[in-house]
Amino acid sequence: MAATTAQPMGSLPSGLGICTTAPDIFYLPELVFGGLVWILVASTHVDPPNPLGWVMFVSVFCFVLTFLWMIIFAADGHKSGSAWAAADLAYHGLAAFFYLSAGVDLAYITFLNKAGELRIYQIDIAAVVFAYVATLLYFIHAILSAIRWKTF
Repeated sequence: MAATTAQPMGSLPSGLGICTTAPDIFYLPELVFGGLVWILVASTHVDPPNPLGWVMFVSVFCFVLTFLWMIIFAADGHKSGSAWAAADLAYHGLAAFFYLSAGVDLAYITFLNKAGELRIYQIDIAAVVFAYVATLLYFIHAILSAIRWKTF
């Protein structure tokens, strides 16, 4: 846990510090895996539109907000306020819950469409795996954010 000692207790990182401290080191992997879910689902025919529309909403919503959140932290827009630590916990907890629900929906739709075209099925399988990896990353980020929030 040497990465967490880079910042004093009760402060939030800024600048390149977000690339060296836990939980903020998870921003880039969250963006990569969330973006992969977005790209893979968008590269197939979105059918049925209702559950896959939710998957697209979650992946785009979390990608955009995680990117904005990362920019705010990198630009020191938080001023190390305790409300920002609580908001970080709330956002990443919500994102983990959203990705878990989207991953379950996507896995169910993929299971129903397994008799379809093999290429589409393989893309959907990859999207399911990446959705669960994104869920895990957001969940770990939320847990570490809760630990950091307790220090404020």
